[in-house]
Amino acid sequence: MGDFWPGRRVMVTGGGGFLGKALVRRLTESRADKIFVPRSHDYDLRTNDGVRRALDDGRPQLVIHLAAVVGGIGANRENPGRFFYENAIMGIQLMEQARLSGVEKFVTIGTVCSYPKFTAVPFREEDLWNGYPEETNAPYGLAKKMLLVQGQAYRHQYGFNVIHLIPVNLYGPGDNFDPASSHVIPALIRKAVDAREAGEPSIEVWGTGAASREFLYVDDAAEGIVSGAERYDKGDPVNLGVGAEITIRELTELIVKESRYSGELRWDATKPDGQPRRSLDTHRASVSFGFVAHTPFQVGLKRTVRWYESLRETSITSPQSGRL
Repeated sequence: MGDFWPGRRVMVTGGGGFLGKALVRRLTESRADKIFVPRSHDYDLRTNDGVRRALDDGRPQLVIHLAAVVGGIGANRENPGRFFYENAIMGIQLMEQARLSGVEKFVTIGTVCSYPKFTAVPFREEDLWNGYPEETNAPYGLAKKMLLVQGQAYRHQYGFNVIHLIPVNLYGPGDNFDPASSHVIPALIRKAVDAREAGEPSIEVWGTGAASREFLYVDDAAEGIVSGAERYDKGDPVNLGVGAEITIRELTELIVKESRYSGELRWDATKPDGQPRRSLDTHRASVSFGFVAHTPFQVGLKRTVRWYESLRETSITSPQSGRL
């Protein structure tokens, strides 16, 4: 381990969330000892006042901006205005105030949803501007992509060191399993495990199963962000992924098998598939700061299923536990 992190004041927005907790753990392992996590109940980052107070209290030299309003296809379809406004306003104000406050480096975490709907696989960073994003998550994807524009503009005009990292779909223990807002892996795990326990004869799955996705284990994503924050100082965006895809049908069958659910899968083709294919070219991350994901998908998936099962068992057996 080098000497980059010890003594460096780091602010992690969204540090109490799924990826944020993994990132804080990874920073701590890297000997970061001055980590400030502004929580939403104390600092509303949608307001200039909340942003300024967070920067005043944390006095960061480096900001890693993870905080975002996110969800699966259903949540994106129901909240396009909110997903655009809140994600855009948080990032825009935070980057501007960070610049004015003398922050040395700003790390923006983008989204694979920023890529055009019909991007050739594997997605290369140069493809970001070759079309419009998939309609169901375009407002969210475009809001995050505007932070790439802002960061490059600030680098050019002010010399502000802003980098933009684009992780692919994440998964792992600690993910959001709320059916109203969860992404595909936790949503399917919850359906399969709950149906098994309830003895349900079938579960419904959105779409045709033909779309493909790439999935990055959350601890690997945290490692990539830490490596990029430490070693990357250019304005070009960088993909974080594994470079392999799986169809939703294949994914569902793996989850059903791992969850030990033996019922029928009922595919609802009236529901959207989302982006047809999604898989990243990860060469730039490898050559720029040495990041290569190392968790095999089936290993990570097994850990995630077991984590949800243990959470469910705790919820059932403990009278003090909250809702899943």
